[in-house]
Amino acid sequence: MQTNINLTTTKRPPTFSKLFSLKTLSTRDMGIFGITFLLLAGALLMLIKLQPAFEQLHFERINTFWGQLLIYVSIGLLAFKIAFLGFIFFLRLRYKAVASVSNEKLPVLTVIVPAYNEGKLVWKTLHSLAGSHYPSHKLQIISIDDGSKDDTWSWMQKAKQEIGEKLSIFQQPKNMGKRHALYRGFKMGAGEIYVTVDSDSIVKTETLRNLVSPFITDRNCGAVAGNVKVLNNQKAIIPRMLNVSFAFSFEFIRSAQSVLGSVLCTPGALAAYRRDAVSNCLEDWMNQTFLGTKTDIGEDRAMTNMILKQGKNVRFQSNAVVLTNIPECYKNLYKMFIRWERSNVRENIKMSQFAFSNYREGCKIGPRILLINQWIKVIFAYPFVLLMLAFIVMYPLMFLSTTLVSILVFSSIPALFYAKSYNVGESLWIYCYSLFYTFSLFWITPYAIATASRRGWLTRGLPKNS
Repeated sequence: MQTNINLTTTKRPPTFSKLFSLKTLSTRDMGIFGITFLLLAGALLMLIKLQPAFEQLHFERINTFWGQLLIYVSIGLLAFKIAFLGFIFFLRLRYKAVASVSNEKLPVLTVIVPAYNEGKLVWKTLHSLAGSHYPSHKLQIISIDDGSKDDTWSWMQKAKQEIGEKLSIFQQPKNMGKRHALYRGFKMGAGEIYVTVDSDSIVKTETLRNLVSPFITDRNCGAVAGNVKVLNNQKAIIPRMLNVSFAFSFEFIRSAQSVLGSVLCTPGALAAYRRDAVSNCLEDWMNQTFLGTKTDIGEDRAMTNMILKQGKNVRFQSNAVVLTNIPECYKNLYKMFIRWERSNVRENIKMSQFAFSNYREGCKIGPRILLINQWIKVIFAYPFVLLMLAFIVMYPLMFLSTTLVSILVFSSIPALFYAKSYNVGESLWIYCYSLFYTFSLFWITPYAIATASRRGWLTRGLPKNS
């Protein structure tokens, strides 16, 4: 039985002549653009107006040792940031997705779908996988219900009846966590390549064959990251804002990392792993600890790290698209970000233990630069927050104007990227997201650092989108 799943189609990139045409904007987009432009333009004017106040700041404080140190560190960080963006841009120009290989060359594939309290979404996920343009005799789909408390198992049974032998479904005796479900799938899988897909994600028909093709063209490829797009980007403001951020993160940042063979994280929504690379680290991954406590989050970054440590390449495929649901409310969003940041802190430490050794053949400078950039965000999280609070108290107008101008400058990079690749009007949402993050999510990284050893998925048990 073939079930049609409604997928969001990728819009054709606008031509250069139409790139900034107001005719491409909807009424709602025009309203957002107007408000954003007025806010940022007002900030720029305020900054110009406050220029004399800058000149009359307490220069005696600036001329002290600590004042001079602050100036030099700030200049150094800004220079590194600009140089790093240039480095990423240079790599991005060299990126090209691997075209799909022929059916004869495609490997035997095991797709593993762990599910917990997903309801009908898991049924849609399984049908999108079964409907892939992939040789049926080379495709095995395993879905594992991780002790769901809703009707997830019923929807998995329905999918099994409709899809047939291609799909196998299993139940965990109780809720044990995503890592345990994936471990069970890895142990049962018969494929040369494992693919992991989240149970709230929909793959396009060409995704699986595109995702695994780099394993054929690069024998040292140990893992491949898929291109994650937002499925529910028309349902609420938060997904609409994050839509541009996701596109930039994957199609710009990860594509640059892919040129180095060092994508830092293969996302849980869609990732592929060579069987022997997984086998080499599976038990260490399953029993991973942090500060003596067993780890139950960040399984995707942890697996990526362990495969990089083997000297394998980790690639990104922009043509392997998956559409996934993201939180629509603030509480679910910040809990998801806390989980991600805790994982980043842990895995940055793990990566630092091998990244500066002779862990792989060829040039290792690029991966080390990527890691240094990760550490700068962590190291300066607390000084940045303290400095921000100090400026809010001492010079509130100056803080507001400089912050908004900084948002205008640095958010324009992903905005232009998205406008050129997809849609001009939607690209403007990145300014809204930057404002939202700066004033309501700035505390995430400092909090995650302080609580990096804590366990827990955080968003399990919360309403999905409320």
